[in-house]
Amino acid sequence: MKNARRRPARPRPGRPASKKQTQQKPVHRKPVKKQAPLPTPEEPRVLRLGLVPGTTPGKWIDIWKERMPHVELELVPLSFAAQREGIDDVDLALVRLPLERPGDLHVIPLYDEVPVVVAAKDSHLMAVDELTAGDLTGEVLITPGDDVLGSLDLPTVAPSFPTIPTTEDAVATVASGTGILVVPMSLARLHKRKDADYRPLVSGPTSTVVLAWPREATTADVETFIGIVRGRTANSSR
Repeated sequence: MKNARRRPARPRPGRPASKKQTQQKPVHRKPVKKQAPLPTPEEPRVLRLGLVPGTTPGKWIDIWKERMPHVELELVPLSFAAQREGIDDVDLALVRLPLERPGDLHVIPLYDEVPVVVAAKDSHLMAVDELTAGDLTGEVLITPGDDVLGSLDLPTVAPSFPTIPTTEDAVATVASGTGILVVPMSLARLHKRKDADYRPLVSGPTSTVVLAWPREATTADVETFIGIVRGRTANSSR
């Protein structure tokens, strides 16, 4: 038949095969993909963060939990009076200046808090939006035992009763109409009451909040928390 396909010629015995007959089509094999090694699970551990009253690390805690879910962030309350000793018992801490033996620490200033005057809600001092030192002339100034501002140099008078131990108790006292209190705004908010209010004190002494940790105790986790505080992303370098 004319349309029948011709079979390829077979080499005759004793004769070498033609070049066309010996060539074979190359076999293309797909490269075998190497599997990426499985990530090594992180060992659970704890980072201890000390906090003096009024400091608010909420936004940093949320980022930490998202970025470092395998490392528990333990919050450790510290008193202002014992904050220096407390720093040595944690990995790092949010504390207030001044600090004893700052040379033994790494210290990063974070922000300055505005001072406010706390008084009874119906006090005449609360009739304005802000107060000056002159507005406080003759007022009874209560300085609690856990005071964080130190000497204020205001034209006020000292109370005739013993020192009130805590800021919380001092707020309750001024809410009753006895005296005034000057504290950083965060402490006024922390101990806010319905029968007390506060106003900013113009040119009053600020309270500087810092992040501090022992110089000999800088770990990878501490560096990660510092990066979060400074606004670094997860992929940015230190």
